[in-house]
Amino acid sequence: MTHIPPAAEELRFLDTELRQLDARRAQLLARRAWLIHALYPVPAPRPAAVRKPETAGHSVQNVLLILGGVLLTVAAIAFTLVSWGHLGIAGRALVLGAVTLAALGAPAPLLRRGLRSTAESAAGLGLALTVLDAYALYEVAFTETDGLGYAAVASTVLAVVWAAYGLTLGALHSPPQAGQLHLPLPLATATAQLPLLLWAGAADAGAHTVTAALLLTAAFDTALALRSPVKSVCVVATAGAYVMGGWGTLAAGWLSWTASGTSAVARAAALLLFAAAIALTAAWHAPKARVGIGIALTGGLISVAGAGGVLRSSLPETWTVPGYLVCGVVLLTALRTRFPEPVRHGLALASACVQAVAVLWALSTVVVALLGPVGWVDRAWSASPPTVRDAVTTELPWPPNAATAPLVLALVAAVLAMAARGTASRRPQALAGALTLVWATVLIIPAAFELPYTAGLLAQLLVTAALAALTLGSPRLPTLPEPVPLVALCLSLLTSLSLAFLALASRPATLSVLATLTLLFAVAARHPSLGPVAAPASLGYATALTCAVGASLGWQPQQTALLVLMVPVAAMLLAARLAASPTTASMEITGAVAALLAVGLTVTDPPMLALVLALCGVIAAGTAVREDRRPFGYAATALFVVATWVRLASWDVGSPEAYTLPVTVPALVVGVIRRRDTRVSSWTAYGPGLSVTLVPSLLAAWGDAHWMRPLLLGVAALAVTLVGARHRLQAPLALGATVLTLDALHELAPYIAQVAGALPRWAPPALAGLLLLALGATYERRIRDARRMRDALGRMR
Repeated sequence: MTHIPPAAEELRFLDTELRQLDARRAQLLARRAWLIHALYPVPAPRPAAVRKPETAGHSVQNVLLILGGVLLTVAAIAFTLVSWGHLGIAGRALVLGAVTLAALGAPAPLLRRGLRSTAESAAGLGLALTVLDAYALYEVAFTETDGLGYAAVASTVLAVVWAAYGLTLGALHSPPQAGQLHLPLPLATATAQLPLLLWAGAADAGAHTVTAALLLTAAFDTALALRSPVKSVCVVATAGAYVMGGWGTLAAGWLSWTASGTSAVARAAALLLFAAAIALTAAWHAPKARVGIGIALTGGLISVAGAGGVLRSSLPETWTVPGYLVCGVVLLTALRTRFPEPVRHGLALASACVQAVAVLWALSTVVVALLGPVGWVDRAWSASPPTVRDAVTTELPWPPNAATAPLVLALVAAVLAMAARGTASRRPQALAGALTLVWATVLIIPAAFELPYTAGLLAQLLVTAALAALTLGSPRLPTLPEPVPLVALCLSLLTSLSLAFLALASRPATLSVLATLTLLFAVAARHPSLGPVAAPASLGYATALTCAVGASLGWQPQQTALLVLMVPVAAMLLAARLAASPTTASMEITGAVAALLAVGLTVTDPPMLALVLALCGVIAAGTAVREDRRPFGYAATALFVVATWVRLASWDVGSPEAYTLPVTVPALVVGVIRRRDTRVSSWTAYGPGLSVTLVPSLLAAWGDAHWMRPLLLGVAALAVTLVGARHRLQAPLALGATVLTLDALHELAPYIAQVAGALPRWAPPALAGLLLLALGATYERRIRDARRMRDALGRMR
């Protein structure tokens, strides 16, 4: 039986249990708090960020001081210009003089107290007031004086006073840098740019005097920039030297170019040479080598402009460019002097720039001499020109005053040759450049001197042969550096192309030049290093020669094509003889291009096109005889097939089997050979060959109203199917059965249509329903039959 205690005892028991539960709960809460703190620690509070001021204290001070100085200056200007009439002469002098002296005197005590920014503002105000004092003095005492003259004197006085003021403040303090202000000396330097220019304007001087004033100011700035220890003065002086010197140099150059008399030319040349002397002096003492090179380059160009201007005025117009070029070449003598390296380097660069410009001027004649003969393509064998210039100017005009172009090119070539002797590191580049310029010189001499047409042809032919011989080299001559033979070869090919076009003007010239070029490059191709380039060139000119021979005999293009095919035959025979030589591939490519040209010449004549394609197939088959050229057999097969097709088309044969059977037979033969490899499937071996004939024949049979083609196609498809079933070949079985089925449907189609027309309308749905019921009843068995058929076909190859 359950014991029930008295009420008092039960209450005491419950109180005890509740106290124990409270203690346990407190213990669990404490543990919970510790676990939370361990798993998710509370980050420490971040200190409050101190916002930095956006503007520094000294910047604020400078802004306030500058703003105050500007406002005081504006007030002084307004007082001087607007309120000047309210005071007498004594009052005006007293007020403006007192304010100026106070402003100029304030920086000294301010500097002693260390208030540099305030001193700068006071000095700026004082300097501005001196300008107002000068204006006031002009309005009071010198109103009758010329304004430009007074401005020249005032700017001179102000520049001297400001410079003395700045130097005096610096000298009053024990460390001179402590009392040096930033404004007076740079402002004095900037003001010093005006006196000479203003004086020239006041004196109503001519252009030469104004230019001299600019250059004298630039010379003063250059000396100050090179000698002044104050950085701000150097910066202002350098800017003034560049501005005034550039202005004066441009003005002197314009005066030299437009000068008409000897005196004017001499004065302009003197100004340019003075500017060049300033530039070279600055380059001599430049603190950095790169700066010195640039300034010396400028000085060299200026000196060439001055000396060349004198020569230009005393020589005919044709000699203008050679005159400047000679002056540029003379600059190279500086390389043998004891000038500093930056000066010598800069003068050499200036000479190179002059020579480059002269060569660019002469290149126009080279372009005309090189590309002008291309115009004879449209007028071949029309007329033999009397001179070479007439031959090269059929489409392009001859440049004016270009009679001295050969001299210019020859002189620069001589300079490069001398440079090649002096510098071993750049000797290959110098020799290649000299060779190119000598070639250009010889190329344009016949046209420049209007030599006879035949002499021009002979000259270019000799140049081509000489360059080819130079490429080959000689044991009697030193070995040429690496780029030179390549450059000579490229120039030889370029000259031969120009010569071939130039020879188109005359029939005998065309035949003789093409024959000579063919033999020349054939001889050059015997050298192993020239073979890959010379052999294709020889074959190319031989192709052009065969075309020219055919045209000279009056043959039609399709007849000339047979003559052109001699080139691919020669290429095939030579390639077979050379075997693995590097020349083989280039010769074969050239022969293929010639064969393609022969095909193009016969496009308008299908019978001749078929013959040429067949001959090309023979050439490809002959190439495929070689062990390493077996793939050419595919090209030969394709050419034979295409030739057959073209011949059939020319006979108006419309039966597709006549076109497809020539493809199917060799394709099946190749398939039989490939099936010797058991890994090759029947689709790969026989599929393409069978499809080429069966598919077009099936399409033709469906559109053929006669019974003969479907019958023959059905017999052929049945034979293919039986062969596939006999030898367990998947491709013949599937293709033959498909074609046979479609062919039978084509033959039964009329009868099926008649039966369908005779049946009532409810019969087709009923038949379809019966068919579906039968298929549904035998579904599982049909599925098994289909799988067995799939497995059987899969086991076939």
